[in-house]
Amino acid sequence: MPGKVDSVATAPRKRESAEAARLAWLAWLGGERRAASGTLEAYGRDVAGFLGFLVGHLGGEPDLAALALLRPGDFRAWLASAAAAGIDAATRSRRLSALRSFFRFLARRRGIENAALAVIQAPRRKPRLPRALSRDDAAAVAHDIGEISAAAPLQARDTALFSLLYGSGLRISEALALNIADAPRVGAAAPLRVRGKGDKERLVPVLPVVRAAIAAWLAQHPGPEPAAPLFLGARGKRLDPAVAERILRRFRRERGLPEHATPHALRHSFATHLLQEGADLRAIQELLGHSSLATTERYTAVATDQLLAVWRGAHPRAR
Repeated sequence: MPGKVDSVATAPRKRESAEAARLAWLAWLGGERRAASGTLEAYGRDVAGFLGFLVGHLGGEPDLAALALLRPGDFRAWLASAAAAGIDAATRSRRLSALRSFFRFLARRRGIENAALAVIQAPRRKPRLPRALSRDDAAAVAHDIGEISAAAPLQARDTALFSLLYGSGLRISEALALNIADAPRVGAAAPLRVRGKGDKERLVPVLPVVRAAIAAWLAQHPGPEPAAPLFLGARGKRLDPAVAERILRRFRRERGLPEHATPHALRHSFATHLLQEGADLRAIQELLGHSSLATTERYTAVATDQLLAVWRGAHPRAR
């Protein structure tokens, strides 16, 4: 009878070794859940590591009864040992996810319940800091990138595009979405109207040198109708972001710039260099179009790190 089969399948097997249960769990993941081989390998290794930790932590190989009696402190000790070994937060989170899957299997198929795991929070991942270019490298991209192309129109286009990215802090998608009608003009003071994430509109100032670069490109633009894309590709369509990335990748390799010299790094550089010059964090938030100040605050860590690096390199007592 179905009820009888279910009761047998979920009957407690507290004398079963944890390792035997782990192998049964992996067989279930692969057979019934159709988990990928890579997932099985990683999850199996993660839980095996946990069981190996318990051997030393508990003083012997655990069985299912021992797993049922584990307390929050036991799980935290396991995570702490991984952190002490230099395991990053992302890997520790994956290991915890594997362990949760294992314990769900124990609850459903072995009748082993442990509420302690539910109160364990995943390790917080340290937010990745924006990687800005040095001022010299950012200026080289903005001023000299046109040199890698032999055609005058492409030289003007690339100089205008990358000058705008660094000079106004635009996302590459925002710059490439601009039309001729949006282009800032030489001699005018009006800010550039940009439509960013979530269709939010903001106004950003444009430096005279950037206006001049855009004017030089417009003089070469093959079809300067107001509704036409400001930045065109080889086929007369709107320039593809992948093409812009490829242009900068070629330039950075020719100039020996760091690998993180990307279109988005110019936006990071814009914010970081403004902050280093004393710009207000709220003003930078508005210029970048961040909905949260917390997102903009990441640049304070970048600016501090770079200023400390300058101090260490320049101060006589720091050597």
